[in-house]
Amino acid sequence: MNAVTPIAVSEPMAEEAIITRALPQAATSWNAETWTVDATLATPGAGVTRYDARGEYSEFLSFENQSWPVQIPLLDSHRRDSIDARLGSVDTLRAVGGELHGRIRLSRHHPLSQRIAAEIADGHTLGVSIGYITREQRERTNPSTKRREMIATRLDVLEASLVTIPADRSAGLRSHSMTVIPAPVETPVSTPASPPANAAASTQERAEAANTIVDRAAVNGEIRSIARLSGLDQAWVDSQIDGNATADNARQAAFAAMSQRAAPAGQVRNTSISIGTDHSDPELRVRQVGEALYARHNPGHQLSEPARQFFGLSTLDIARESLRLRGMATTGLSAATIVERAMHATSDFPLILGDAVGRTLRESYRAAPSGLKLLGRKTTARDFRTKHRLQISEGPRLKQVVEGGEFEQGTFDEAKESYKLSTWGRIFSISRTAIVNDDLGAFTDLARRLGQAAAATEAQILVDLLVSSSGNGPTMSDGKPLFHADHGNKATSGSAISVGSLSIARSALRKQVGLTGEAIDISPRYILVGPDKETEVEQLLTVLNPAKAEDTNPFAGKLAIAVDARLTGNRWYVSADPATVDGLEYAYLEGEEGVVIETKAGFEVDGVQVKARVDFGAGFVDHRGWYTNAGA
Repeated sequence: MNAVTPIAVSEPMAEEAIITRALPQAATSWNAETWTVDATLATPGAGVTRYDARGEYSEFLSFENQSWPVQIPLLDSHRRDSIDARLGSVDTLRAVGGELHGRIRLSRHHPLSQRIAAEIADGHTLGVSIGYITREQRERTNPSTKRREMIATRLDVLEASLVTIPADRSAGLRSHSMTVIPAPVETPVSTPASPPANAAASTQERAEAANTIVDRAAVNGEIRSIARLSGLDQAWVDSQIDGNATADNARQAAFAAMSQRAAPAGQVRNTSISIGTDHSDPELRVRQVGEALYARHNPGHQLSEPARQFFGLSTLDIARESLRLRGMATTGLSAATIVERAMHATSDFPLILGDAVGRTLRESYRAAPSGLKLLGRKTTARDFRTKHRLQISEGPRLKQVVEGGEFEQGTFDEAKESYKLSTWGRIFSISRTAIVNDDLGAFTDLARRLGQAAAATEAQILVDLLVSSSGNGPTMSDGKPLFHADHGNKATSGSAISVGSLSIARSALRKQVGLTGEAIDISPRYILVGPDKETEVEQLLTVLNPAKAEDTNPFAGKLAIAVDARLTGNRWYVSADPATVDGLEYAYLEGEEGVVIETKAGFEVDGVQVKARVDFGAGFVDHRGWYTNAGA
């Protein structure tokens, strides 16, 4: 997995996120002559909480097979904005026992380095943090905690810093590599006069207060760095500092603030990398202007905020703006010339019109559902090759195993049905005259009709499939039609819809068996009729309060009515729920569900051409969930 890890607690450098990781450091290997101290800079076992677009995870470092720089700068709290923040350097970087070691060399010329040298000699604990960029990493899931973990397997260490709040508490300054030498006795430049004996306690308190002030300054510096990296303002910084927040508190608060706020200009921010959307992007602009144009003739549409700025523009305004964005002047040009140039000199103007038309077309397509389609199961196909649906029989019954006996081998039987997708479509044109006249109704009405036609095409395909073979349905893999006496799903004679005929239909479904003869206990869910039988079935299934118990309708409230206007005659059908039992199945090409719109400037036709296409196919993959009666 190759990626620059988008997490940091310091500001970006060289346009890449520098991740930081801190360790508590003991003060035991200080060399007062060379002002050096050996340190464990990082350990692999210390998991540090990070965040990415997928949420929280633990980061671990691997130091095997790495190449290390000869020397890296030692900074104050990852500050890279000033030379005054450089406290010295770190050299001799190496991997030892799975840990990253290095030698810290403090500058003798920096006042803060001088204070740090004295504190190390006195045995104070310091935090050391490395700043690095992850070049390669791999992901794993902790089997115990189920937490996501990322292991950095190749990284560039860019700097080390002395910090107050360590993230990794598994290592410290090395105590065994060098002899501990007492701190040098030096007289500071600003040494005050010796205090009186009775002021010893006050002197101690002032020293501790001074240390606290310096430590607080380091934390405040890190808070400011977090704010700059996270895009947070000075008010946020002030609130954290005034509340005496630690660096860890500030990181958590920054992450919460970024999660709750709406990023400006459509940007989505991670801790150190902004992955956003440029609203000048032509593809995005096409969608926004197309939505605004669509809203002009569909007042009920709720405009998105980015599209609101384009609401009210006429087609001529849109054409003029398309030319302007291409650096083409429109002053003095007639409306017809502007439209013509926009169609042929720019690519976005035809696409904008196509987007608006496509929205209308898809809306009308969705608003014209098929009664029969409700009884089918939707799926997708990867290509146009024949789609085979394999049926697996029910599992064989378990058999008793006597003491010392052997388990018998069970088998599954198989059967398969098939169908494939076909492409259906038409092209229509938006005339140049309609565009110049800003006549939205002329082409949106045509788009609405085409959407309805697309839905009707799918519905007719399903109906033709169902009523094929003189009403017996398509031929199945066993060579018999869908509805056949051998399938046990066809009434022996036609009859009106009644409690008695529905009871026979329900019994037929209940008695269906699987491939191995096992009962599968199918329940009816829908009754499908044409318009000639709609009132009859509604009367039958209406819930009434009968005067006699024998007049109670056992199917009231148990069957849903589906009506398809394309079905004619008296024939009616009963089907199981497609979510539980295989039966009718229809499919779209994977990734192109429903109507797909393509647009281009017309050449043979003076205007914009819009092509509507749907890749659709259907078939019955099992006969067991369906029953038919010829009716009367």
